Amino acid sequence: MPDITMPKLSDTMLEGTLVKWLKKVGDKIAVGDVIAEVETDKATMEMEAFDDGVLSEIVVPEGGVVKVGEKIAALDGGTAKAPAKPAAKKEVPAPASAAPAASAPSPTTPKPRAAVADGARVKASPLAKKIAAERGVDLVSVAGTGPGGRIVAADVPEKGAASAQPAPAVSRASAPAIPVISTASDKRTPLSGMRRTIAERLLASKTQIPHFYLSLEIDAEPLVRLRKDINAAAEATGTPKVTVNDFVLLATARAAAAHPAVNSAFAGDAIVEFASVQLSVAISVDDGLITPVIRDAQKLSLREISAAVKDLAVRARAKKLKPEEYQGGTITVSNLGAYGIESFYAIINPPQAAILAVGAIVKKPVVNAQDQVVVGQRMTVSLSGDHRVVDGAAGAEFLATFRKSLESPASLLF
Repeated sequence: MPDITMPKLSDTMLEGTLVKWLKKVGDKIAVGDVIAEVETDKATMEMEAFDDGVLSEIVVPEGGVVKVGEKIAALDGGTAKAPAKPAAKKEVPAPASAAPAASAPSPTTPKPRAAVADGARVKASPLAKKIAAERGVDLVSVAGTGPGGRIVAADVPEKGAASAQPAPAVSRASAPAIPVISTASDKRTPLSGMRRTIAERLLASKTQIPHFYLSLEIDAEPLVRLRKDINAAAEATGTPKVTVNDFVLLATARAAAAHPAVNSAFAGDAIVEFASVQLSVAISVDDGLITPVIRDAQKLSLREISAAVKDLAVRARAKKLKPEEYQGGTITVSNLGAYGIESFYAIINPPQAAILAVGAIVKKPVVNAQDQVVVGQRMTVSLSGDHRVVDGAAGAEFLATFRKSLESPASLLF
């Protein structure tokens, strides 16, 4: 009677919440059937069956939190037996204060095992096979972390990125918890999976990556005028409007393509310079922040960028993103302009080497070409770079290209 265990559905997943069972005890199950919805540290995703049989036992009820690799149900090939008493919901204890370690493997996390035996077919989920085909990845060389060593979507590497190495994990001993003194009237909220992962990754980023910062001011008046004209035409024709952020994203993608030193990552014994711009976009959701990826962003038009980010934002907030949609980014944009923030510095999203922080467009007195003080519209942008990969001059050149695009925004329409 094979066990159904909690699969590893994202690259940073250590545990999952069983949101909803889509099958009940006694149902026949075939390989590839969607049997449950699971909330990971990034999104709520569908869980597929890896074996045929009859669902004979549900161990973890809806709402239960279990570690990757732990049993949640069982299958057998015969008549289903009466369901066992559901296990009590497991709660993740909240730490006293400091962020937990970065992506350190849990003791119960299964070690990757060979996904194919001599003469046997590759054991992989249908989604993993689809992603591998799209990326041109040979699954024979991929180690699976799913049940029985099966390859799942999170195991499939980006094409050509097999040599990239993740940043080393921070040990819990390096981040001792600082006691928090609280009273009974204070609110204490246990960390969600997403918030726990954010804490881990940002702690790793600030302690392991030597950040440096550059900032400059952009004349946003031409951008404001062009956007107004485009949206007036869009309103007349009933087509979607564009945002300032759409221009920012496209300008970032093209600048990163022109300056590949910024579109890179530190891989331990090498620097990986990515062939294409996989643009991560920071999007605020209920539990924190997620960075879905716009693929090959430098090849897209303004309208295509606009449609892509709107779609990703809607599905990110609904927790309906697929794992491959928030993995493999090469540079990130974080825009807080809509919140009225004029300038800030963002923390690098590892293993990337750069993140662009974008502030609001504000009116302020400026000196024009005739040495007159006039009202201008200005936007401040800041680049945080990994100094192991990006030199100050390379970062400055990237920002100069970015500024040139936004100060001559019509160039982004071609």
